[in-house]
Amino acid sequence: MTAAEPRVSRYLAPAQIAELLGIDIAEVIELVHEGRLRGAQLGSPARWRVEEASIEEYLAAQSEDARRMALWRQSQTASFPEVWGTSSAHSR
Repeated sequence: MTAAEPRVSRYLAPAQIAELLGIDIAEVIELVHEGRLRGAQLGSPARWRVEEASIEEYLAAQSEDARRMALWRQSQTASFPEVWGTSSAHSR
């Protein structure tokens, strides 16, 4: 694919995404309703489909949230010398 070619969006069924993420189909639909995954009801009869690229974005956001929570937990258990350092001004 060259830079001039537009990327074609690929849509997956909620069951496929549920299997990839290890969650229930209902949770996939809930993530779409919350706006955390991009999806729509397509076709006739209408069936849910989720844009494949939104899965990567969702997983990246989940990883970032986990990273921030880990840093937060570390900061909650840090001692004052770890946070503020040690200097002669503080050791009076």
